[in-house]
Amino acid sequence: MKAKRSHSWWSYIVDMGMERKLLLVFLIIITLPLSVISVISFKSYSESIQANTVAYSEKLIDQMMDSIDDYIEDMKRISSMPAYVNDIKQNLVRSNRYYEQKQMMNSKGGGTQVAPGDFDLLLSIQRGIEGNISFINNIKRGTNSVYIFDGYGNGYYSAKDGGVRLDLEQSYKFWSEQSRDSSGEALLFGTQAYTSNLQSTRYAFTVVRKIVDGLWNPIGLIAVEANISNLENQVAELDTVTHGKSIIVDENGKVIYDSGRKLLTTDISRTHLFRQAVGNAGSFYDTVSGKERLNIYSSSAKTNWKVIISIPVDELTRGVKLTRNATIAATLIIIVLALIISIILSFALTKPLTQMIQLMKRVQNGDLDVTFRVRRRDEIGLLGHQFNRMLARIRQLIQDIYRIEEQKKEAELQALQSQINPHFIYNTLESIRMTAEINDDVEAADMISILGKLLRYSTSDLSGTTTMKQELLYVRNYVELLGCRYPGRFVLQIDVPGTLDNYSMIKLVFQPIIENAAYHGLDDTKSQMHLSITCEVTEQKLLFHIRDDGCGMEQATLDKLNDSLKHEMPPKKSINGGIGMKNVHQRIQLHYGATYGIEVFSRPGEGTDVILSLPLQVQSARE
Repeated sequence: MKAKRSHSWWSYIVDMGMERKLLLVFLIIITLPLSVISVISFKSYSESIQANTVAYSEKLIDQMMDSIDDYIEDMKRISSMPAYVNDIKQNLVRSNRYYEQKQMMNSKGGGTQVAPGDFDLLLSIQRGIEGNISFINNIKRGTNSVYIFDGYGNGYYSAKDGGVRLDLEQSYKFWSEQSRDSSGEALLFGTQAYTSNLQSTRYAFTVVRKIVDGLWNPIGLIAVEANISNLENQVAELDTVTHGKSIIVDENGKVIYDSGRKLLTTDISRTHLFRQAVGNAGSFYDTVSGKERLNIYSSSAKTNWKVIISIPVDELTRGVKLTRNATIAATLIIIVLALIISIILSFALTKPLTQMIQLMKRVQNGDLDVTFRVRRRDEIGLLGHQFNRMLARIRQLIQDIYRIEEQKKEAELQALQSQINPHFIYNTLESIRMTAEINDDVEAADMISILGKLLRYSTSDLSGTTTMKQELLYVRNYVELLGCRYPGRFVLQIDVPGTLDNYSMIKLVFQPIIENAAYHGLDDTKSQMHLSITCEVTEQKLLFHIRDDGCGMEQATLDKLNDSLKHEMPPKKSINGGIGMKNVHQRIQLHYGATYGIEVFSRPGEGTDVILSLPLQVQSARE
């Protein structure tokens, strides 16, 4: 049923008038490309915007991560400064010695009170360490606090804004435990929440390093702490450019910083967002609350922190949608204009065609005396001109047909008469031969017999084929007949493999070449002329060498002959042997192709070598 409907639909289109067809074609040609171009442009533009956003965002992320890496590297360098400041190390050693002695006294049951001289010692140690901490804290802009602990957890610190951890004891235990197995390298800890002495909750990330003496014995611990406000400006700038929301996480999925500061210190390692951000960098799409997002991420090779920025797709395609709407409006306007122009053009094009159709109907009814009035020089005018010429030609052909029919009848009568001529000649030669034998003239009888064989072979259908054996037999008969005319002057040698006896080929290939050699190459200074036919079998061709030891040809004559064969120039009688070989060459190329034929080599006084090439082909079955 569906096939029938599609067939009727197609038939309806095929049977439409030319004017409607042109209108339909114009609409399809204009509407379809515009629609396809609009869709492709919108899609490619959207993909280009997203690809450029990904590339640009990755660069911004990398720049931000480089800045953060540099900041953290500065923090690590600051954490290494106590190793180069002897005053800090000496005071830490003094502090460790004091508290070691204090601990020993306590274990022996001594008093826990601080002696008057101890206040001066502790105050000296505190001023010596905290004075250097203030110097260190002023080196790096943005550093929040620097804490230095002795071996017993006693902290010395300096804070720019006055905000100091209230949980120093717990923080020291955590830092000390995490750095226990380290050998003095800096350790980075992600964002942690703490309560300051100003009774406010703050967030900071920390670089911790052991402090060792000259013998690499640990004598304390330094913690360089930076407030997350140092990341805030960079993340805000990134969000402003990309219109997205950013989040920074460590390698374990713990949030270092996020744009809304709602996920600080939380673990998002099990969320779909973190699991999709596989590898060092990349991008992926997801949907949150029914809105599609483009997520772009990049990692730091130094800290293993990862920045993930989520951009709503609607923000990316906002400009693309405006372009799409403008394109649709322009497309509709162009289609309406095209419809109006198409109606005008289709009417202008089909009107002269309608007139021509009417004239053709008159011709169909037998009226050949009509004429199309040509008013234009376009294709329709050319068609009308050719229509007029066609009618004139038809009228001329009708007259020619009558004349040809008369000539054909005359030719058929002449063909019937000429059919008896070859049989008459064969029968006449046979009667002469029998008369010669009756009169005991054996030589004349043999000559007539050979002549009859040659005549029967040569006058048969030249378009047919023969075998190699029959063709070579014809050559032998021809040379034998020459021997009757010139006794002892010609010696023929044929060296062709017997496997080629049934090789199928066209007739009269070798004999014209032998004839040219005998009549045009005969050297009167020699008592005999040796003729030979040899075969060379190559991978692609059969090469037959027809050689003679006659007078040969001059170089100019030879070049002219080969050029005539090569360029298929008309043969001239002034070229010795040109006519017969030209005939053979043309028949070979017509039958086998342009890669086969004749090539002549000759030297004056030494003879001529004619190379005849034929194709390799499957031999017929032996008789």
